[in-house]
Amino acid sequence: MYFVTSFTMAKLRSIILFISLHVSFVPVVYSIGASHACRSYCGNITIDYPFALQSGCGHSGFRDLLFCINDVLMFHISSGSYRVLNIDYAYRSMILHDPHLSTCDSIVLGRRGNGFVVEHWRAPYLNPTADNVFMLLGCSTQSPLFQGFPYGNHVPCRNVSGMSCEEYYGCQGWMNLGLARMGLAYGSGPPICCALPYDAIKSVNLSKLECQGYSSAYTLAPLRVNGPSEWTYGIRVKYEVEVSNDSFCKACEATGGSCGHDMERFGQLCMCGSWNSTSNCDTIMKLSVGGTSLPRDKLSGLLIIISTFWLTSFRM
Repeated sequence: MYFVTSFTMAKLRSIILFISLHVSFVPVVYSIGASHACRSYCGNITIDYPFALQSGCGHSGFRDLLFCINDVLMFHISSGSYRVLNIDYAYRSMILHDPHLSTCDSIVLGRRGNGFVVEHWRAPYLNPTADNVFMLLGCSTQSPLFQGFPYGNHVPCRNVSGMSCEEYYGCQGWMNLGLARMGLAYGSGPPICCALPYDAIKSVNLSKLECQGYSSAYTLAPLRVNGPSEWTYGIRVKYEVEVSNDSFCKACEATGGSCGHDMERFGQLCMCGSWNSTSNCDTIMKLSVGGTSLPRDKLSGLLIIISTFWLTSFRM
């Protein structure tokens, strides 16, 4: 029968003490799986965090939002699809185009426009900018915009960032419809154009607002233009990402990874080629020894040595 000598036991205690004092495992949860590099462009538009074109890439709050169709970048929310003209990552904004959006040259009625309605769960991340004016056109007397009209004072129409319906009435598009400026600006019913910021209504739903069409324009201060013929038409949307998500993504990309999320739990993931990390591509299965880091293969070797010593020291 074999036994453990006091000398062997002393050596074992020394190794265990050394490990407990100098070696600490970095708690990292990781998953091995089929990852892929996240596509970074569509046509001439760069696709970067928090946006993505592939499942699992980008921020979970922006999933299933962008689609690349024949090199044309499309943005899709509950109100419809829009073409993405530009994404400005420095100012965290994007410019959207609705083909049925009224401009100064063309007034589109018949409720053909998308308006802008974002899903409730996306609202904390995605909204039109404060300098973006929405001009609702041809709304009925029963529209929620004019509750109590003409006896009440509930008319939310206003000037937004220097843009108003009073100026918009001078556009050529109205004349093309056979409507003169004087007939538009004055009358006994509610105004045919009502300008307001998105925050005033939180949703541009033409059906619910009982409006026939809409226009949207934005300004880029300190630029000032002369009249609605020079306004920039489109929907300028701002996006928000939590500071913690930004920090995580920067750390991930700094180690060669792509920022993504778990498609089932929607938690953050750093996509590192053939495996995913919940931290970054340098921290998977690391061992910290005396202030330095050992990669996975050295960790495995150390564990083999300890296991071999254990088996050869204890004979049954």
